[in-house]
Amino acid sequence: MSAEKRSWYVYLLECQRGTYVGITNDLAKRYRAHCEGKGARYTRANPPRGLLGAQPFADRAAASRAEYALKQQRPEQKRRWAAAWRCSDTWDNEEKNTCHVDVSQR
Repeated sequence: MSAEKRSWYVYLLECQRGTYVGITNDLAKRYRAHCEGKGARYTRANPPRGLLGAQPFADRAAASRAEYALKQQRPEQKRRWAAAWRCSDTWDNEEKNTCHVDVSQR
């Protein structure tokens, strides 16, 4: 295990039909997994169109509690949350645009 402590993130994806909320300690890797059809079942069926927001947390437990709370919100509330946690500080713009999924191969 690395001596460097990694942050955990709650993130919100805009998907083909709706939104998806999840947690990770490696935002870029998890986003790529969703884009490649190796993420959650929901994102395999509804590929991501973009990362709307991500909020950092000190540990997994805190991120999990926040994820649960966010999942209870209505879609418009989730998008308001994402507006407050845009990914410009935690996310490279090139990474945001790397999700080009060919759904015809699924």
